Amino acid sequence: MNCDSLSDKVLAGERVTPGEALALYRGLSLTELGSFADAVRWRKHPERIVTYIVDRNINYTNVCDVFCAFCAFSRKEDAPDAYVLTTEQVGAKVQELVDIGGVQILLQGGHHPTLPLDYYLGLLRYLREKFPQVNIHGFSPPEFCHFAKLFKMPVEEVLRRFKEAGLGSIPGGGAEILVESVRGKVSPLKCPVEDWLRVMEIAHGLGLRSSATMMFGHVETVEDRIEHLRRLRELQDRTGGFTAFIGWTFQPENTRLGGVTAGAHEYLRTLAVARIFLDNFANLQSSWVTQGPQIGQIALTFGANDLGSVMMEENVVSSAGATFRMDEATMQRLIRELGCEPHRRNNWYELLN
Repeated sequence: MNCDSLSDKVLAGERVTPGEALALYRGLSLTELGSFADAVRWRKHPERIVTYIVDRNINYTNVCDVFCAFCAFSRKEDAPDAYVLTTEQVGAKVQELVDIGGVQILLQGGHHPTLPLDYYLGLLRYLREKFPQVNIHGFSPPEFCHFAKLFKMPVEEVLRRFKEAGLGSIPGGGAEILVESVRGKVSPLKCPVEDWLRVMEIAHGLGLRSSATMMFGHVETVEDRIEHLRRLRELQDRTGGFTAFIGWTFQPENTRLGGVTAGAHEYLRTLAVARIFLDNFANLQSSWVTQGPQIGQIALTFGANDLGSVMMEENVVSSAGATFRMDEATMQRLIRELGCEPHRRNNWYELLN
């Protein structure tokens, strides 16, 4: 099928195959591809609204024993700068978020080899009781696989106990690229593809919704990216549990993997294909954290309908060289410049103002 026929298919709202997605990626100019992704975005969200969330990333520990090649944040347990936050330290960070009207924390750490189950459950209970208005968007599929092994219990039981203690939703971290040959190069000690997907499917079945992510621009091919999207789309067909897709580019500074990351052109092209291919995802986030505010704004014309997080704190990506910051006033200005209304949201994309 040529690109003209594929374009008609996209505009008609028909599902494209992985092969067709690859043809669109390689056969259309950047502006053409962006225009089709933008058309899909407006078909799904005809109102002139762009959303964002006020939240904070809290990394409860930097200790991790999986040593991913792309990570500049993790430390060994005996490293001089290794840390584990106390319940009170996490609580102080959440209080600062609440003081500015924030509604969510993203709570993640490394694969700490010795932290007990009571640490996690106690932290969740404390936060739920002290800050009931704040959603705990926490951990990730690889962390849950690690917990299941460490605590010698099924993943489903871990998820159930975390939910009962206060976990509200799950971020899509640890996906990287859902292709085993790629994971073998960048994160060989992390859970395999099938386990990542299984954790998400179980979580969705328990009523824990999640985001889906993709970190690209390292050793993967375009075909690998589309295979990643295919696995997400198939799971979303079964569960409907993903709230949004978030793609961002690998940041090479201070990492063992090194190299050069994808630029704005490649980021926007990949985002546009994701918007076209992920026809069962309601929301796509712009990744201004790795691309900067200007490209983050342009992404809102390449399929994204959400500008992500004001992000009061971020440690992991910044450790690898991303230094972009944006306050709420700037975020609102960028949205208004596109002729749209900025609105705060919660994790479930419900408008808060």
